[in-house]
Amino acid sequence: MRIAVTGGGSGGHIFPALAVAERLRELGHEVSYVGARGGMEEKLVPESGVPFFALPAGKYNRRTLQPREAYKAVSGLFAARRLLARIKPQAVLSSGGFAGFPLAMAAEFSGVPVVILEQNAVLGLANRWLSGRAAKIALAVEVELGKKLRQKSIVVGMPVRESRIEPSLARRRLSLDPRLPLLLVMGGSQGSLALNRTLPKLLEPLLDRWQVLHQTGQRGYQETLDIAHGLPNYHLAPFVDAPLAWSAADAAITRGGAMTLAEGAFYGVPLLILPLPRTVDGGAQERNARFYASRNAALSASQDDRAAISAAIGNLDDPDKRRLLQKAISELSPAGARERLTNLLLEVAR
Repeated sequence: MRIAVTGGGSGGHIFPALAVAERLRELGHEVSYVGARGGMEEKLVPESGVPFFALPAGKYNRRTLQPREAYKAVSGLFAARRLLARIKPQAVLSSGGFAGFPLAMAAEFSGVPVVILEQNAVLGLANRWLSGRAAKIALAVEVELGKKLRQKSIVVGMPVRESRIEPSLARRRLSLDPRLPLLLVMGGSQGSLALNRTLPKLLEPLLDRWQVLHQTGQRGYQETLDIAHGLPNYHLAPFVDAPLAWSAADAAITRGGAMTLAEGAFYGVPLLILPLPRTVDGGAQERNARFYASRNAALSASQDDRAAISAAIGNLDDPDKRRLLQKAISELSPAGARERLTNLLLEVAR
């Protein structure tokens, strides 16, 4: 079959779509990945060997109207219609984000069935616009939906790379001490400046018995290096191999991105979630954090509440509390999600 996969802008949109694309190719199907010109996906997807096509894609700013972005969005829709006529997919999977909007919208109006994947605990803006005409809505977690949307939705979980490595071996591969417990700081695929600036000093009291691996993102690496200068057992990297880092971790402090949390659940790692403020992402990460916290599967605090963060770090340091968190988050593991979403997409295509 011919399947088009689209979505991008962040690792949370790219990696689930790419995981499904790779599985489809393993099964012998013809797959095209469509993303935004200049987006992260334009670099990451070709490295995987999946054929990639770039389209203009405008970004919606919640605070102000940007005519240039609106022009790019309209241009992307026309370019998407031309690309559809060229690659002729039998179904489209959109993993969300404005990078995936042009192709998915063009497909819906051309009669090509579309499956949208919602990673968060609330429908994102692009997915809300696409949901009415979508053939199916695949959910990573339960989402409150109206009756019509609920009838065509199904919880499949979040597709992650299902690769586990023995913890001490993973630490050795990361050039870490295989004997010391590891606290992973994961601010998402691009890092988090707020976490980079706040956490090194807050974590200093733990460093006689823990080691830290902190993914800073490329833009925040040098600044975080200066802040963490002289701290023992505090290791920094602009980017880490996720399966390796999660396999090595005994606990983690993260943003509230859906992909990050799903990876934490798959590897059974106790989490402290510091979600993006509502003004940045419309509250999606806060909703994700509440979902995990309501199931006692993670701790959560505001990025600006240093006292609450310190108290939560103390709970992560407590072995008994850590075991309870680990048990609860393991019950939310998305194992098998890639296969379930692949099968759903092929069913729609047929």
